[in-house]
Amino acid sequence: MVMRVKADAMAFETVTGYCWPQSIAPRGAVDLHLSSAGGRPVEVEITRVAASRDVVWSGSVEAGEHPTPHDASSNGCGWPSATSVVANDDWASGYYEVLLTIDVDGKKRTSHAFFVVRPKADSQNTILLQLATNTWHAYNDFGGRNLYNGGTHSSLQRPMARGYLHKPEGAGRRVTTTNPPDRDMNTHVGYIRMNHLSAWAGSAGWPDWEQPFLAWAERNGYGIDVVSNADLEEHPQIVNGYKLLLSVGHDEYWSGPMRDTVESFIANGGNVAFFSGNTALWQVRMEELEGGSNSVMVGYKGQFKNDPVYGTDRIGELTSIWSDHLIGRPENQMTGVSFTRGGYHRIGKRVTNGAGGYTVFRPNHWMFEGTGIDYGDVLGAKATTVGYECDGCDYTTIDGLPHPTGSDGTPENFEILAMVPAAHFTRTTAARPPKPNEPSEIEFLASRLFDSRDEAAVQRIAAGQAMLGSYVSAGGGTVITSGSTDWAHGLAGRDEQIERITSNILNRLG
Repeated sequence: MVMRVKADAMAFETVTGYCWPQSIAPRGAVDLHLSSAGGRPVEVEITRVAASRDVVWSGSVEAGEHPTPHDASSNGCGWPSATSVVANDDWASGYYEVLLTIDVDGKKRTSHAFFVVRPKADSQNTILLQLATNTWHAYNDFGGRNLYNGGTHSSLQRPMARGYLHKPEGAGRRVTTTNPPDRDMNTHVGYIRMNHLSAWAGSAGWPDWEQPFLAWAERNGYGIDVVSNADLEEHPQIVNGYKLLLSVGHDEYWSGPMRDTVESFIANGGNVAFFSGNTALWQVRMEELEGGSNSVMVGYKGQFKNDPVYGTDRIGELTSIWSDHLIGRPENQMTGVSFTRGGYHRIGKRVTNGAGGYTVFRPNHWMFEGTGIDYGDVLGAKATTVGYECDGCDYTTIDGLPHPTGSDGTPENFEILAMVPAAHFTRTTAARPPKPNEPSEIEFLASRLFDSRDEAAVQRIAAGQAMLGSYVSAGGGTVITSGSTDWAHGLAGRDEQIERITSNILNRLG
């Protein structure tokens, strides 16, 4: 799900590159695949980024100028390695920014790449954060295609388009409207165009959510190890020994093995905090190119009937929404909530003048200790903590309090602590209306949930909610969900109640 604008970010690249592998073991090696205008030497600076920026490696690297293949978006760039860098023993687990700079007639031209250093086996940290890298790749339109403009295969072996790894400060940086009644997205669209960023850069990437969350956490003394989405599939044992697993921001695309890892963790008593929204909406598959590792993410989405597994005994791997009646594995079985029962808040023409925070219904939950919150209070509005994409569940009201019905897969012991309205795009509210022969977003979701997109089916999911809630698994694992992508902005905006709640969660579960 996405807001779209026009921009030609590619025209402004003069140096670019990508790292492979994108996740390395401690003391592992990462190759830098670079293309430099005119074959100029590239100044490379590698920095671990969290509460501080710690430069760990720098140097000048000889690099050729390489064309971008016409099929780069699906099959990768295939550029040669310009150099290989080996992680030192003191490189902590985390996100590593790779700043690339060349000199063009006295002017500095820059771009960014990234890689992740996985935790050491003897790490003393008890909290593990998985970066939403699958979602970054789903939106990445370097080379032209992504999963939103007709592509079905997204290569990980290509640069990230401008805006996914770095964003300059400025009005409109957030896709969420923070100052209603500015409801038409002009501020955000203008920001994208002025900075020559990818048209989809407001919807995914490191600067929007994980970066401010990790900066806040480290400033407040929490040691957090970091992995990529793909690590949960390729190294499922990596969660062993951790007390708390985190998902932060926009974590939309999940593979089956990823879910297996996390659901097993929860079933065995592991705790998970989904400080995220639109979480695990779409199923994807990681596949290999010839002679390579899992370097392509497959997602047919609305073209699911073209997926080779459609109509076969592998239908459970169909790359449609996880809540699709053909798959039968709704994500709220894991998270407690689903985007199909949520929608948008303060974006485009959906809940344009909404509160930007939750109305609290169960203030006596341990999560709210020390906040002073009472029934009916609005939580997080000061920093617009609720925004962009939101998740909820089917619920009923008993004695004035919301309770899940369980009809959509949400555990019956899920406690709805607070919520605020959200709504899906329709034909008249979408920023980019669908073509006459295409369903609107809400019609598509209804068709996958109920095998019908008639008006009655659509109305079943027309009134969504962003829900802050929690449940405990049969194995004793506690699962928390913020039900919105923008929880990290409550931390970045120094909302004291959001900060205290986050600390309560990390302290108790991690």
